[in-house]
Amino acid sequence: MSIHTDFAPAERSSDKKILEQNTMFGKAEVLSKLLNVTSTMVAILNKERQIVYANKLFFQKLGAANLNTLIGKRPGEAVFCIHAIEAPGGCGTTKFCTVCGAVNAILEAQEGAVSMKECRITTQNSGALDLKVTATPYEWENEPYTIFAIEDISNEKRKQALEQVFFHDILNAAGGISGLTSVLEITEDPQEMAEMAKIINRGTNHLIEEIKSQRLLTAAENGALVLNCKKIASLEILQDVASIYANHEVCTNKFIHIQSDAEEVEFKSDHILVRRILGNMLKNALEATMPGDTVTLDCKRKDEKIAFSVHNKVVIPSEIQLQLFNRSFSTKGLGRGIGTYSMKLFGEKYLKGEVDFLSTPKKGTTFFLRLPAENPDCGAVK
Repeated sequence: MSIHTDFAPAERSSDKKILEQNTMFGKAEVLSKLLNVTSTMVAILNKERQIVYANKLFFQKLGAANLNTLIGKRPGEAVFCIHAIEAPGGCGTTKFCTVCGAVNAILEAQEGAVSMKECRITTQNSGALDLKVTATPYEWENEPYTIFAIEDISNEKRKQALEQVFFHDILNAAGGISGLTSVLEITEDPQEMAEMAKIINRGTNHLIEEIKSQRLLTAAENGALVLNCKKIASLEILQDVASIYANHEVCTNKFIHIQSDAEEVEFKSDHILVRRILGNMLKNALEATMPGDTVTLDCKRKDEKIAFSVHNKVVIPSEIQLQLFNRSFSTKGLGRGIGTYSMKLFGEKYLKGEVDFLSTPKKGTTFFLRLPAENPDCGAVK
Protein backbone atom coordinates (compact mmCIF):
# COMPACT_ATOMS: atom_id res chain seq x y z
CA MET A 1 0.00 0.00 0.00
CA SER A 2 1.50 3.28 -1.11
CA ILE A 3 1.71 6.26 1.27
CA HIS A 4 0.47 9.64 0.03
CA THR A 5 3.09 12.32 -0.58
CA ASP A 6 2.97 15.92 -1.78
CA PHE A 7 6.62 15.88 -2.81
CA ALA A 8 9.36 13.27 -2.27
CA PRO A 9 8.66 9.50 -2.17
CA ALA A 10 7.24 8.38 1.17
CA GLU A 11 8.24 4.69 1.12
CA ARG A 12 10.80 3.47 3.68
CA SER A 13 13.19 0.56 4.03
CA SER A 14 12.34 -2.25 6.42
CA ASP A 15 13.90 -2.25 9.89
CA LYS A 16 15.88 -5.32 8.88
CA LYS A 17 17.33 -3.59 5.82
CA ILE A 18 18.21 -0.47 7.84
CA LEU A 19 20.05 -2.60 10.40
CA GLU A 20 21.99 -4.42 7.68
CA GLN A 21 23.06 -1.12 6.13
CA ASN A 22 24.07 0.28 9.50
CA THR A 23 26.15 -2.81 10.29
CA MET A 24 27.83 -2.64 6.90
CA PHE A 25 28.99 0.95 7.37
CA GLY A 26 29.94 0.30 10.98
CA LYS A 27 32.39 -2.36 9.80
CA ALA A 28 34.03 0.06 7.35
CA GLU A 29 36.73 1.16 9.79
CA VAL A 30 38.46 3.70 7.55
CA LEU A 31 35.17 5.41 6.63
CA SER A 32 34.08 5.48 10.27
CA LYS A 33 37.35 7.12 11.37
CA LEU A 34 37.21 9.69 8.57
CA LEU A 35 33.67 10.69 9.49
CA ASN A 36 34.48 11.03 13.18
CA VAL A 37 37.54 13.28 12.74
CA THR A 38 35.64 15.83 10.66
CA SER A 39 34.24 18.94 12.36
CA THR A 40 31.03 18.72 10.33
CA MET A 41 27.85 16.83 11.14
CA VAL A 42 27.64 14.00 8.62
CA ALA A 43 25.06 11.27 8.04
CA ILE A 44 24.78 8.58 5.39
CA LEU A 45 21.29 8.22 3.91
CA ASN A 46 19.90 5.31 1.93
CA LYS A 47 17.79 5.74 -1.20
CA GLU A 48 14.70 6.20 0.98
CA ARG A 49 16.46 9.21 2.58
CA GLN A 50 16.76 7.43 5.92
CA ILE A 51 19.77 7.70 8.20
CA VAL A 52 21.74 4.46 8.21
CA TYR A 53 24.98 5.81 9.67
CA ALA A 54 26.32 9.08 11.13
CA ASN A 55 29.38 10.45 12.86
CA LYS A 56 29.46 11.14 16.59
CA LEU A 57 29.15 14.88 16.10
CA PHE A 58 25.86 14.37 14.27
CA PHE A 59 24.02 12.64 17.09
CA GLN A 60 25.79 14.65 19.82
CA LYS A 61 24.71 17.98 18.30
CA LEU A 62 21.14 16.69 18.08
CA GLY A 63 21.17 15.71 21.75
CA ALA A 64 20.78 12.00 20.99
CA ALA A 65 22.23 9.49 23.44
CA ASN A 66 23.68 7.43 20.61
CA LEU A 67 23.35 6.71 16.91
CA ASN A 68 20.75 3.98 17.47
CA THR A 69 18.11 6.58 18.36
CA LEU A 70 18.48 8.18 14.91
CA ILE A 71 18.78 5.11 12.69
CA GLY A 72 15.89 4.91 10.24
CA LYS A 73 14.85 8.53 10.66
CA ARG A 74 14.99 11.10 7.91
CA PRO A 75 16.91 14.35 8.49
CA GLY A 76 13.82 16.45 9.25
CA GLU A 77 12.66 13.88 11.78
CA ALA A 78 16.09 13.85 13.43
CA VAL A 79 16.05 17.62 13.96
CA PHE A 80 12.35 17.69 14.98
CA CYS A 81 11.14 19.80 12.06
CA ILE A 82 7.50 20.82 12.62
CA HIS A 83 6.50 19.55 9.18
CA ALA A 84 8.03 16.09 9.69
CA ILE A 85 5.03 15.07 11.80
CA GLU A 86 2.32 16.61 9.62
CA ALA A 87 1.94 13.73 7.16
CA PRO A 88 2.00 9.91 7.41
CA GLY A 89 5.03 9.82 5.09
CA GLY A 90 7.09 12.05 7.38
CA CYS A 91 10.01 14.22 6.32
CA GLY A 92 9.97 15.25 2.68
CA THR A 93 6.32 14.46 1.96
CA THR A 94 4.40 17.66 2.75
CA LYS A 95 3.78 20.69 0.53
CA PHE A 96 6.18 22.66 2.76
CA CYS A 97 8.96 20.25 1.82
CA THR A 98 8.85 21.49 -1.78
CA VAL A 99 10.81 24.57 -0.69
CA CYS A 100 13.07 22.82 1.83
CA GLY A 101 16.76 23.09 0.95
CA ALA A 102 17.60 19.83 2.70
CA VAL A 103 15.24 17.48 0.87
CA ASN A 104 15.87 19.22 -2.45
CA ALA A 105 19.63 18.80 -2.02
CA ILE A 106 19.15 15.09 -1.26
CA LEU A 107 16.93 14.56 -4.29
CA GLU A 108 19.48 16.29 -6.53
CA ALA A 109 22.25 14.07 -5.11
CA GLN A 110 20.13 11.03 -5.92
CA GLU A 111 20.17 12.25 -9.52
CA GLY A 112 23.98 12.21 -9.43
CA ALA A 113 24.87 15.82 -8.60
CA VAL A 114 26.64 17.26 -5.56
CA SER A 115 24.19 19.79 -4.15
CA MET A 116 24.71 22.54 -1.58
CA LYS A 117 21.75 24.54 -0.26
CA GLU A 118 20.58 26.57 2.70
CA CYS A 119 17.73 25.27 4.78
CA ARG A 120 15.45 27.01 7.29
CA ILE A 121 13.74 24.79 9.84
CA THR A 122 11.24 25.62 12.56
CA THR A 123 11.41 22.96 15.26
CA GLN A 124 8.61 21.40 17.27
CA ASN A 125 9.57 23.41 20.37
CA SER A 126 9.22 26.69 18.37
CA GLY A 127 12.96 26.94 17.88
CA ALA A 128 14.61 27.88 14.59
CA LEU A 129 17.54 26.46 12.66
CA ASP A 130 19.41 27.94 9.72
CA LEU A 131 21.48 25.21 8.09
CA LYS A 132 23.82 24.87 5.15
CA VAL A 133 23.57 21.33 3.79
CA THR A 134 25.68 19.47 1.25
CA ALA A 135 24.41 16.24 -0.32
CA THR A 136 26.88 14.06 -2.21
CA PRO A 137 26.01 10.90 -4.18
CA TYR A 138 27.87 7.80 -2.98
CA GLU A 139 27.76 4.15 -3.99
CA TRP A 140 28.60 1.23 -1.68
CA GLU A 141 28.18 -2.44 -2.44
CA ASN A 142 26.31 -1.53 -5.65
CA GLU A 143 23.68 0.45 -3.74
CA PRO A 144 23.13 4.22 -3.96
CA TYR A 145 23.55 6.36 -0.84
CA THR A 146 23.83 10.05 -0.05
CA ILE A 147 26.49 11.58 2.18
CA PHE A 148 24.62 14.35 3.93
CA ALA A 149 26.67 17.07 5.67
CA ILE A 150 25.15 19.78 7.88
CA GLU A 151 26.66 23.10 8.95
CA ASP A 152 24.70 25.12 11.49
CA ILE A 153 24.74 28.75 10.30
CA SER A 154 22.04 29.98 12.71
CA ASN A 155 24.43 32.33 14.53
CA GLU A 156 25.65 33.73 11.22
CA LYS A 157 22.08 34.42 10.11
CA ARG A 158 21.20 36.02 13.45
CA LYS A 159 24.29 38.23 13.16
CA GLN A 160 23.30 39.26 9.62
CA ALA A 161 19.79 40.13 10.79
CA LEU A 162 21.07 42.09 13.76
CA GLU A 163 23.57 43.99 11.62
CA GLN A 164 20.86 44.74 9.06
CA VAL A 165 18.62 46.22 11.73
CA PHE A 166 21.26 48.11 13.69
CA PHE A 167 23.64 49.13 10.94
CA HIS A 168 21.00 49.87 8.31
CA ASP A 169 17.49 50.51 9.57
CA ILE A 170 18.45 52.09 12.89
CA LEU A 171 21.30 54.14 11.46
CA ASN A 172 18.99 55.37 8.73
CA ALA A 173 16.40 56.39 11.31
CA ALA A 174 19.05 58.07 13.46
CA GLY A 175 20.46 59.84 10.42
CA GLY A 176 17.02 61.17 9.51
CA ILE A 177 16.49 62.47 13.04
CA SER A 178 19.92 64.09 13.02
CA GLY A 179 19.24 65.79 9.68
CA LEU A 180 15.91 67.20 10.82
CA THR A 181 17.46 68.42 14.07
CA SER A 182 20.05 70.35 12.08
CA VAL A 183 17.31 72.00 9.98
CA LEU A 184 15.29 72.73 13.12
CA GLU A 185 18.19 74.77 14.51
CA ILE A 186 18.05 77.24 11.64
CA THR A 187 14.26 77.36 11.15
CA GLU A 188 12.43 80.42 12.48
CA ASP A 189 8.90 79.63 11.29
CA PRO A 190 6.96 78.37 14.40
CA GLN A 191 4.58 76.25 12.29
CA GLU A 192 7.45 74.59 10.44
CA MET A 193 9.26 74.00 13.73
CA ALA A 194 6.19 72.33 15.23
CA GLU A 195 5.79 70.05 12.20
CA MET A 196 9.46 69.05 12.29
CA ALA A 197 9.22 68.35 16.01
CA LYS A 198 6.34 65.94 15.31
CA ILE A 199 8.36 64.15 12.61
CA ILE A 200 11.40 63.92 14.91
CA ASN A 201 9.19 62.50 17.66
CA ARG A 202 7.80 59.84 15.30
CA GLY A 203 11.31 58.95 14.12
CA THR A 204 12.55 58.67 17.69
CA ASN A 205 9.64 56.40 18.64
CA HIS A 206 10.35 54.21 15.59
CA LEU A 207 14.01 53.98 16.61
CA ILE A 208 13.09 52.94 20.15
CA GLU A 209 10.61 50.34 18.87
CA GLU A 210 13.25 48.73 16.62
CA ILE A 211 15.69 48.42 19.53
CA LYS A 212 13.02 47.01 21.85
CA SER A 213 11.99 44.52 19.17
CA GLN A 214 15.50 43.12 18.91
CA ARG A 215 15.87 42.93 22.68
CA LEU A 216 12.59 41.04 23.03
CA LEU A 217 13.49 38.60 20.26
CA THR A 218 16.92 37.86 21.74
CA ALA A 219 15.40 37.20 25.17
CA ALA A 220 12.68 34.98 23.67
CA GLU A 221 15.15 32.85 21.69
CA ASN A 222 17.37 32.46 24.75
CA GLY A 223 14.41 31.36 26.86
CA ALA A 224 14.93 34.39 29.11
CA LEU A 225 11.74 36.27 28.27
CA VAL A 226 9.53 36.78 31.32
CA LEU A 227 5.86 37.56 30.75
CA ASN A 228 4.48 40.78 32.18
CA CYS A 229 0.77 40.04 32.22
CA LYS A 230 -2.19 42.28 32.84
CA LYS A 231 -5.80 42.70 31.82
CA ILE A 232 -6.10 43.88 28.21
CA ALA A 233 -9.07 45.37 26.39
CA SER A 234 -9.18 44.15 22.78
CA LEU A 235 -10.46 47.36 21.16
CA GLU A 236 -8.03 49.49 23.11
CA ILE A 237 -5.03 47.50 21.90
CA LEU A 238 -6.31 47.57 18.29
CA GLN A 239 -6.66 51.35 18.51
CA ASP A 240 -3.20 51.57 20.07
CA VAL A 241 -1.59 49.59 17.22
CA ALA A 242 -3.56 51.51 14.58
CA SER A 243 -2.46 54.88 15.98
CA ILE A 244 1.20 53.82 16.04
CA TYR A 245 1.21 52.91 12.34
CA ALA A 246 -1.17 55.62 11.11
CA ASN A 247 1.80 58.02 11.16
CA HIS A 248 4.39 55.48 9.99
CA GLU A 249 6.00 55.84 6.57
CA VAL A 250 4.54 52.47 5.47
CA CYS A 251 1.06 53.99 5.82
CA THR A 252 1.64 56.83 3.36
CA ASN A 253 -1.46 57.13 1.11
CA LYS A 254 -2.94 54.03 2.76
CA PHE A 255 -5.67 53.60 5.35
CA ILE A 256 -6.20 51.61 8.55
CA HIS A 257 -9.74 50.65 9.51
CA ILE A 258 -11.05 48.89 12.61
CA GLN A 259 -14.21 46.91 11.84
CA SER A 260 -17.33 48.59 13.22
CA ASP A 261 -18.51 45.30 14.73
CA ALA A 262 -15.15 44.41 16.30
CA GLU A 263 -15.90 43.08 19.77
CA GLU A 264 -14.65 44.50 23.04
CA VAL A 265 -13.18 41.58 24.95
CA GLU A 266 -11.14 41.68 28.15
CA PHE A 267 -8.43 39.05 28.53
CA LYS A 268 -5.20 38.37 30.39
CA SER A 269 -1.90 38.35 28.55
CA ASP A 270 1.36 40.23 28.00
CA HIS A 271 0.39 43.62 26.55
CA ILE A 272 3.80 44.29 24.97
CA LEU A 273 3.94 40.96 23.13
CA VAL A 274 0.34 41.19 21.91
CA ARG A 275 0.99 44.70 20.60
CA ARG A 276 4.25 43.58 19.01
CA ILE A 277 2.57 40.70 17.14
CA LEU A 278 -0.35 42.81 15.93
CA GLY A 279 2.07 45.59 15.02
CA ASN A 280 4.14 43.25 12.87
CA MET A 281 1.00 41.93 11.19
CA LEU A 282 -0.20 45.48 10.47
CA LYS A 283 3.19 46.68 9.23
CA ASN A 284 3.53 43.70 6.86
CA ALA A 285 0.01 44.27 5.56
CA LEU A 286 0.66 47.96 4.96
CA GLU A 287 3.92 47.21 3.14
CA ALA A 288 2.05 44.88 0.79
CA THR A 289 -0.95 47.18 0.31
CA MET A 290 -1.26 49.42 -2.75
CA PRO A 291 -1.69 53.20 -2.32
CA GLY A 292 -5.32 54.11 -1.77
CA ASP A 293 -6.22 50.72 -0.27
CA THR A 294 -7.19 49.85 3.30
CA VAL A 295 -5.91 47.41 5.90
CA THR A 296 -8.68 46.16 8.20
CA LEU A 297 -8.31 45.17 11.85
CA ASP A 298 -10.86 43.05 13.70
CA CYS A 299 -11.42 41.16 16.92
CA LYS A 300 -14.00 38.52 17.82
CA ARG A 301 -14.55 36.24 20.78
CA LYS A 302 -14.78 32.61 19.68
CA ASP A 303 -15.45 30.05 22.41
CA GLU A 304 -12.74 30.65 25.02
CA LYS A 305 -10.40 32.46 22.64
CA ILE A 306 -9.94 36.01 21.41
CA ALA A 307 -9.36 36.09 17.66
CA PHE A 308 -7.58 39.14 16.26
CA SER A 309 -7.23 39.54 12.50
CA VAL A 310 -5.41 41.84 10.07
CA HIS A 311 -6.61 41.85 6.45
CA ASN A 312 -5.42 43.33 3.18
CA LYS A 313 -6.41 42.70 -0.45
CA VAL A 314 -3.07 41.39 -1.72
CA VAL A 315 -2.51 37.64 -2.13
CA ILE A 316 0.80 36.12 -1.03
CA PRO A 317 2.50 33.95 -3.72
CA SER A 318 2.27 30.23 -2.85
CA GLU A 319 6.04 29.71 -2.64
CA ILE A 320 6.32 32.51 -0.08
CA GLN A 321 3.36 31.15 1.89
CA LEU A 322 5.21 27.87 2.44
CA GLN A 323 8.20 29.62 4.06
CA LEU A 324 6.58 32.61 5.71
CA PHE A 325 7.18 31.76 9.37
CA ASN A 326 10.74 30.46 8.91
CA ARG A 327 13.43 32.53 10.57
CA SER A 328 15.62 34.46 8.09
CA PHE A 329 13.18 33.99 5.22
CA SER A 330 12.23 37.33 3.73
CA THR A 331 11.17 38.97 0.50
CA LYS A 332 12.87 42.16 1.72
CA GLY A 333 16.50 41.19 1.31
CA LEU A 334 19.48 39.86 3.27
CA GLY A 335 19.24 39.92 7.03
CA ARG A 336 15.47 40.45 7.23
CA GLY A 337 12.65 37.98 7.85
CA ILE A 338 12.38 38.38 11.62
CA GLY A 339 8.85 39.81 11.81
CA THR A 340 6.73 36.82 10.82
CA TYR A 341 9.00 34.39 12.66
CA SER A 342 8.71 36.46 15.85
CA MET A 343 4.91 36.41 15.55
CA LYS A 344 4.96 32.62 15.87
CA LEU A 345 7.60 32.60 18.60
CA PHE A 346 5.87 35.20 20.79
CA GLY A 347 2.29 34.17 19.99
CA GLU A 348 2.59 30.41 20.37
CA LYS A 349 5.54 29.63 22.61
CA TYR A 350 4.98 32.45 25.10
CA LEU A 351 1.34 33.54 24.80
CA LYS A 352 0.04 29.98 24.27
CA GLY A 353 -2.04 31.06 21.28
CA GLU A 354 -2.12 30.36 17.56
CA VAL A 355 -0.66 32.44 14.74
CA ASP A 356 -1.56 31.65 11.15
CA PHE A 357 -2.86 33.19 7.94
CA LEU A 358 -5.13 32.61 4.97
CA SER A 359 -4.26 34.01 1.56
CA THR A 360 -6.37 33.46 -1.57
CA PRO A 361 -6.90 35.44 -4.80
CA LYS A 362 -10.59 35.88 -3.97
CA LYS A 363 -10.27 37.01 -0.33
CA GLY A 364 -6.78 38.52 -0.15
CA THR A 365 -4.64 37.89 2.94
CA THR A 366 -5.70 37.69 6.58
CA PHE A 367 -3.32 37.07 9.48
CA PHE A 368 -4.81 35.69 12.68
CA LEU A 369 -3.75 35.82 16.31
CA ARG A 370 -5.91 33.61 18.52
CA LEU A 371 -5.25 33.91 22.25
CA PRO A 372 -6.72 32.15 25.28
CA ALA A 373 -8.85 34.35 27.50
CA GLU A 374 -6.43 33.48 30.27
CA ASN A 375 -2.83 32.54 29.51
CA PRO A 376 -1.92 29.67 31.89
CA ASP A 377 1.59 31.12 32.22
CA CYS A 378 0.27 34.44 33.50
CA GLY A 379 -0.81 33.23 36.90
CA ALA A 380 -2.95 35.55 38.97
CA VAL A 381 -3.31 38.90 37.25
CA LYS A 382 -5.05 41.87 38.80
